[in-house]
Amino acid sequence: MKIDSLANKVYNELRRKILSNQLVSGTRLKEDIWAKKLEVNRMAVREALTRLLGERLIDIGEKGGYFVKTLTAQDLREIRELREILELGALRLAIQKIDDGQLRRLEEICNDFTSMVERGYFGGACEADVKFHETLIEIADNEKLKNIYEFSNIPLFHQKLGKTQIHMNDYEQTDQEHRTILQALKEHDLAKAEEALSRHLIRGEVAALELD
Repeated sequence: MKIDSLANKVYNELRRKILSNQLVSGTRLKEDIWAKKLEVNRMAVREALTRLLGERLIDIGEKGGYFVKTLTAQDLREIRELREILELGALRLAIQKIDDGQLRRLEEICNDFTSMVERGYFGGACEADVKFHETLIEIADNEKLKNIYEFSNIPLFHQKLGKTQIHMNDYEQTDQEHRTILQALKEHDLAKAEEALSRHLIRGEVAALELD
């Protein structure tokens, strides 16, 4: 496989894990470890890390090395504000267009999230959480909105894998909030969907501050 293809493989894997918070703030990303884990050469990993650095998902440490970007309180507030702007806008579009098949997709994602948490697969639960929000954007069926959302590299900012047993309540609340949003979409109740999503995002910001 060509170097650029291998680098894309590494980039996509690391980006997915960073955005779903499976690689938490401050985690060091070592070239040799990821090369072995993903069965690629170190050059491919280095190229992927350089790309992630350019997208400001990772930083270079004071003594060198690559680390997942640490989010400040201001970062968390700005992420929440951006998500509100984009996702509430997506809801307003989605509620006019959503069909039974798309509602089933969202319900399947909710069920996947529930199942992952019950079985202790918290990494999978985080990915299902990200997928729920990405699917809301997709259902809005606006390519420019989707591009802005993807290029913004918006991370999941509340659940922390290292503290799952202490903060199980966060997962349970997330499950309930997703299902409230889904029910509002089924009922075509925009006000209820917007209120539920806003509460969900605000709680996420607060939870992230409490977990740090």
